[in-house]
Amino acid sequence: MKFKQTEGQNQRIERISTSHLIVGIDIAKDNHVAQATNFRGIILTNRHLTFSNKMEGYEKLERWITELLKKHRLKSVIIGMEPTGHYGYNLANWLDDKGKDVVMVNPATTKRNKENRDNSPSKSDPKDALVIADAVSRGFYYDYSRHDIVFQRLQTIMSDREFWVKNSVRLQNRIIRWLDIRFPEYFSVFKDWTCKRSLATLKEFPAPEDIESLSVAEVIESWRKHMKRAGGSTGMQKAAQLVAQAKQSVGNTTALVEAKQDLQRLLEEFERIVKVLDGIEQDIQILLKDIPMANELRSIGLGPIFTAAILSGTGDLRQYAHGRQLLRKAGLNLAESTSGKRKGQIVLSKRGDATLRKYLYLATLQLIGTNPVFRQLHEHNVQTKQMKKQQSVFKILGKLARIITGLVQRGETFSPEKAIPTCLKAA
Repeated sequence: MKFKQTEGQNQRIERISTSHLIVGIDIAKDNHVAQATNFRGIILTNRHLTFSNKMEGYEKLERWITELLKKHRLKSVIIGMEPTGHYGYNLANWLDDKGKDVVMVNPATTKRNKENRDNSPSKSDPKDALVIADAVSRGFYYDYSRHDIVFQRLQTIMSDREFWVKNSVRLQNRIIRWLDIRFPEYFSVFKDWTCKRSLATLKEFPAPEDIESLSVAEVIESWRKHMKRAGGSTGMQKAAQLVAQAKQSVGNTTALVEAKQDLQRLLEEFERIVKVLDGIEQDIQILLKDIPMANELRSIGLGPIFTAAILSGTGDLRQYAHGRQLLRKAGLNLAESTSGKRKGQIVLSKRGDATLRKYLYLATLQLIGTNPVFRQLHEHNVQTKQMKKQQSVFKILGKLARIITGLVQRGETFSPEKAIPTCLKAA
């Protein structure tokens, strides 16, 4: 498939011939609904098919398709469905294993085309299935492709990591809230409450009442239960600051026993999640060793998490002909609304993988800060071309997408000389 949108659209339309049966399936948790049309959109059944999300339901769908092909003397079938969460994975994989041609229709396409036939905003499962079939017949779909096993493993482990990261952030916010209420002066002593000394403090004496009567030596002695180097000039300074702040704290002291129990549970859960995330990161590093193209991405300066996130969202990058395909996959392609004399603002479409979009953006920020080539490009955009900083970041993101796909296609590692434009080399 060519990377230009218009050429790709034409290829998708030309792919459907007069001998095709087009099946649209509306996906649900328990029961799916299917409608069938020919290439012109003419409905070929008197009634829609409802089948369960079980093996007997899948076999019922296969028999139904076989009968329609024989009845209308058609040779091929193309089956379209929406990527409705995880409910359609098993059906799509089963059909793909059977050698059926499976494609996906964007839910936004279904929503915008549901009034084409009856000029009515009504919605039902049979109608949605028919709208999906119509969208497929007009080429408004994309291929359902299953990644290689190693990329599926990477996708699973990164999805798992996202879940635990969200839980970690939620717990950290909860602990910060606890300190804001009970010991608001705490952050003047420890800017990072997750450091070892801070965690030791929260475990031994979280409330100001627990520490205001202690000496510096007693505080350090309590820290030694949780860390080896508790003393020293830094330890004595922090202990003195902590005692001083505790004596003048304005923290809430009501229901303090229950509040301490709450904090103890939060800290135990936080430390457990930290261990889980450390284990996941080790698994990711091991898994990346089985993916040769990970070395090309790491050569740019991307860490293992960014490399894994990009590869889990894109799959095999060798299938991408141009960086624009990667941008479209992440919803980072530009969209503009213009009509007549009105010229609308150009914005990101955000029609793509939100997680991939997030990590590409964060990876670009990291490279601007750590990679001299990307830092030079950013400075040139801001100072010479007078771009806004955020505009420069997204321009460099587009360049990063082209660099990534180019390195993987050619099997090369990152070369600063090739990445710097001629105008900057002369300067």
